[in-house]
Amino acid sequence: MNEEVSKKLELIRETLRETEMQGVRLRGTDWFAWATGGASSTVLLTAETGVAEVLVTTEDAWILTDEIEAQRLIDEELPANFKVHINPWADAAARESFVRDATGKGKVISDRPISNLEKPLPPSLQMHKRVMISNELERYRQIGQKASVAMTEVLKAAKPTWTEYQLAGAGAEALWAKGLHPALTLVAGERRLPLYRHATATGEQIGRQAMLVFCARGYGLYANLTRFVSFGALSNERAELHSHVREIEAVVLNLCQPGTTLDAVYHALAQAYEQHGFPNAIREHHQGGTTGYLAREIVANPTTTDTLTEGIAVAWNPSLTGAKVEDTFVILKDGKLENLTFDPNFPNVEVEGRLRPVPLYN
Repeated sequence: MNEEVSKKLELIRETLRETEMQGVRLRGTDWFAWATGGASSTVLLTAETGVAEVLVTTEDAWILTDEIEAQRLIDEELPANFKVHINPWADAAARESFVRDATGKGKVISDRPISNLEKPLPPSLQMHKRVMISNELERYRQIGQKASVAMTEVLKAAKPTWTEYQLAGAGAEALWAKGLHPALTLVAGERRLPLYRHATATGEQIGRQAMLVFCARGYGLYANLTRFVSFGALSNERAELHSHVREIEAVVLNLCQPGTTLDAVYHALAQAYEQHGFPNAIREHHQGGTTGYLAREIVANPTTTDTLTEGIAVAWNPSLTGAKVEDTFVILKDGKLENLTFDPNFPNVEVEGRLRPVPLYN
């Protein structure tokens, strides 16, 4: 039996006792990965729910799936902590009938409640998903390292004649080759880089510079990072913009301590932008927040009072026109930050004691 999963099932059952509910039903791909210790219910990459779900009662733990998926999940994904209930693929009602029987027709809590018998998950259980335990952190380190190495490989190979599609495709290929889902591969070349913060790839050539963004998923965990490539030296103006975002990011990273609230980080960011001469920049793009089993678990804004703790992962992405910085960090003991997506082979500079990426010159 998987010890990590056993602990998580106990946390779920504690929630059942506290809420006096009869079952917990987890439908999202994020919750499925968390509850199963990194197994995947994903077939369609863009779907928020997968081909299986988790049902936990005070007595049993089930994976609910259909006859198309069951054998592969049993052979390749699932820990032994779960029983498997298999319904005919054309008979979804059979699953609902099973859930009613397993829970004694009682009330259920769910990450995605869809009936009048289902209620949302309490904040206490949501917090357990967001705080990494040691096993999860070890997996996260693997994912972050693979994603960052893939990024370096792709940008070192990139050519100014490549289209944005080619660069995005090369990024996706590099991630797949390392066993990661390319959940997001944003690309902006020379012309579009100053125009759009969220630049999805097009058929344009990238030209003299480009930005590549990854949200790479493995074991259900997201490694988020942004890098730039330049074919020739950057202008002084563009280099200065990159310097600004690194210094603004340093303000945020210094605040990532247990006890800090996300709204406090947001307000510090707003102040940092203003001090650097860009008072409107914080309105032009979200600034990131906590991460883990979602690319962003919580996006920081002026009213997010959620508190950072040891074990929470964060990914901030301060940006200015044509410049951005982003990596995935986890808060360790004593408030230390570990960069999960750092590749020493990518060019970097030290900013307030941390090595931060700079554009790669090809």
